[in-house]
Amino acid sequence: MWNKEKYNLALKGVLTYAHRNSYQGYNKYDALDSKLLSALSFGNRYLRLLYSQAVMRFPVNIRPLLLVPQTRNPKGIALFALAYMHRYRAYNDIKDLEQAEVLLDWLLANPSKGYKGICWGYQHPWQDVGFFAPAHLPNRIVTYFVDSALLDAYELTRNMKYLDAASDSVNFLLDEPRILFESEDMKALSYVPDNNVNWIVMDVSILAGSILSRINKHKPDLRLAAESRKLVHFVIDKMTDYGAWYYTHPAGDHPRQHDNYHTGYILDAILDYSDHSENKEFMDAYFKGLEYYKQQLFRHDGAPKWANNRTYPLDVHGSAQGIITFVKAARFDKQHLDFSVKVADWAIDNMQHPGHGFFYYQKTKFFRKPFTLMRWSCGWMARALGCLAESLSSN
Repeated sequence: MWNKEKYNLALKGVLTYAHRNSYQGYNKYDALDSKLLSALSFGNRYLRLLYSQAVMRFPVNIRPLLLVPQTRNPKGIALFALAYMHRYRAYNDIKDLEQAEVLLDWLLANPSKGYKGICWGYQHPWQDVGFFAPAHLPNRIVTYFVDSALLDAYELTRNMKYLDAASDSVNFLLDEPRILFESEDMKALSYVPDNNVNWIVMDVSILAGSILSRINKHKPDLRLAAESRKLVHFVIDKMTDYGAWYYTHPAGDHPRQHDNYHTGYILDAILDYSDHSENKEFMDAYFKGLEYYKQQLFRHDGAPKWANNRTYPLDVHGSAQGIITFVKAARFDKQHLDFSVKVADWAIDNMQHPGHGFFYYQKTKFFRKPFTLMRWSCGWMARALGCLAESLSSN
């Protein structure tokens, strides 16, 4: 039997920790939020990338020494709101829904400024291999997660402000950032609204397609139906013959191959698109990808491998994504729910602080990094454990 009380206590612990800290904390890519490092980068992309990677990979948290501020991350706020709504659906405690609405109201009051449609990005500047994003530059990934929380809230409350905001974001998702590829039946969108970025990041287009299909379900629009299918089809078309996706297209644009949590993103997006659009044409790819995900990106004990060709670091974000993806897949086979529980057990037993309730960031082959990241570690595990609680409440 599943130990439901264990997962409920773990969820309560991480939400209590986050609430006590006003959902503020450090972020994975926030090194350049340090005025010191920002000044010492001299606007040079290679120095910015060096500082970002060094702080991210350091075995202890040196952000306090560099005066990196603890802040609210819009994606993290969306994840916590989703967690509260999962728990509300599980146990019908109105306080959970009220707390979710408080967080959503903060998001509605703090979007990125100056773009078509409401949208959100990270509150700190960050440098990736392919581009630099100044603070508050919106992107499709953060906007997708905020929209997901807004639509959950609309479906629970029927408050039109949530649906109206998600619908307004369509103007950003489709029209603001660049189109990187388009044919009659496929389309790929850029990550950020920057004309110098030519990167096709695989999960961006399919997440956009998935959320557009969900918006279309509530506000039918022939354009949304067509665009969402094209975006999903592009990513399906790039699946390898063994059921995996590279992080970028072409694959050589980024050193990552088939990593854990981005694969989970893609699988969830295929399933969600299928549900919202009632179009089942891509489900064969879903099942093939799901099998690859389970067999190649997790250890038998439920620990999340970093990628197909690399086990370490064991990253708690991978745990969270695995819980969510296998909970969603459990409708097809109860064994997926069993595996979701195994992933949750590993994360709680190995990565949660027993007193403070937060989740540690990563575990290497030799040691566990002794700190947490609010969005990356706590936000994701809160959402995952909320998803699990909702599923187990009906089993």
